[in-house]
Amino acid sequence: MDFMLDGIFRWVHFMAGITWVGLLYYFNFVQVPAMKDATADGTAAGISKHVAPRALLWFRWAALVTWLAGAAMLGGNFTHAFMLEPAYAGIGIGAWLGTIMLFNVWVLIWPNQKKILGLVAASDEVKAKARRVAFLASRTNTMLSIPMLFFMANGLTHKAAIGL
Repeated sequence: MDFMLDGIFRWVHFMAGITWVGLLYYFNFVQVPAMKDATADGTAAGISKHVAPRALLWFRWAALVTWLAGAAMLGGNFTHAFMLEPAYAGIGIGAWLGTIMLFNVWVLIWPNQKKILGLVAASDEVKAKARRVAFLASRTNTMLSIPMLFFMANGLTHKAAIGL
């Protein structure tokens, strides 16, 4: 049964992670430049009204599901990984990077995107500040995703060696 649960958690972690990082890259490499162009020609409303809120919904929940499934895979070794004990350091670094990224999504990106998209009332000055905070948190996550994916993959191959 443990083998079956581990397989389910691994699959959920993998699929949610693809969704999360895929949307992260979409936002940073596609939507942000497209919004700049669409704002310039007056066609941004479709993106900001219909696409962005839906993509952000999938983005934030994929982040949470990825983190929860990763924590479930660690199981009783969760503390060992987060304390970066030698046998768990690789997966632990990946878990810490993922945790920082999750924090950025729920505490910095999403609350500020609600202001930017008009889901929460905000003045133009507050929206400008929100754009900067969301942008920096999103770019930080993009940069953290590279080593996070490396350590996640390293941890998965090392998992068998330490008996996870």
